[in-house]
Amino acid sequence: MPGTPPPAAVLFDMDGTLVDTEQLWWQAAAELADELHHPLTEADAPEVLGRAIEHTAAHLHRVSGTALTEAELATRLGDSFAGKVAAETVPRPGALTLLASLRDARVPTALVSASPRRVVDMVLGTIGRDWFAVTLAAEDTPRTKPAPDPYLAAAARLGLDPANCVAVEDTPTGVASATAAGCAVLAVPSSDVPIPGDARVTLLDSLEHADLALLGKLTAAPGV
Repeated sequence: MPGTPPPAAVLFDMDGTLVDTEQLWWQAAAELADELHHPLTEADAPEVLGRAIEHTAAHLHRVSGTALTEAELATRLGDSFAGKVAAETVPRPGALTLLASLRDARVPTALVSASPRRVVDMVLGTIGRDWFAVTLAAEDTPRTKPAPDPYLAAAARLGLDPANCVAVEDTPTGVASATAAGCAVLAVPSSDVPIPGDARVTLLDSLEHADLALLGKLTAAPGV
C-alpha cells in the first residue's frame, strides 16, 4: 500500500519480544518448580509465559501445595529472574534495527512490560533507555497483562488512541492484553505456544521482517 502512513506509535513488549529473556524467565520458574517437586510441562506454559511474577508464584503455590507463601515464591522468582537477566540480556534479531527506523521516522515508541521495574531497568541499561518515550513495568498499572491496562496506560501517556497504535508481542497473554486495549498487534512468537488468530493480529516469524510499511498497514487496514 504505497504512501501508507506509519502508526501513531509502536508499543513494544519486552521479554521475548525485544530481548531474549522469555527463556530466562522460564528457566527461573522451572528451577523453582523443580524444588517444589512440580516439574514444568507445556500445561504450565499459559501460567508462566508472558505472566507477571505474582501470577506464576500463585500458580506454583496452587499446584505444588508448598508450605511457602505466594509472597515468598514471588520473591524467589523475582530474585532468580533478575539475576539471570543481569547476566545475560541479548536483543532479539531485528529489534534494534526496527527501533532505529522508528526513531528516524519520528514514530514514538513505548516499552510495555509485565516484568517488575527492577528487571525493566536492567534491560534498559543494556539496550538503551532513549529508544522509548514511555516505559511501563508491572507495578505501573492496577492490573497487568492479560488485562488491557498496560497498553491503555501507554497510549494515554502518549496522548494517543490505542486503535492508532501497533503493539508488538510474543505470547498469547501479551496479545490478549493488546487486543483488549484496542491496538493492532504484530505477534512474533518466542515459543511454540500458539497465538490465537484475530482480525487485528498479524503473525511474523522475526522482527527482521518488520518495517515501517508493514506497521503502517496494520493500523490502516487491520488484519492485512
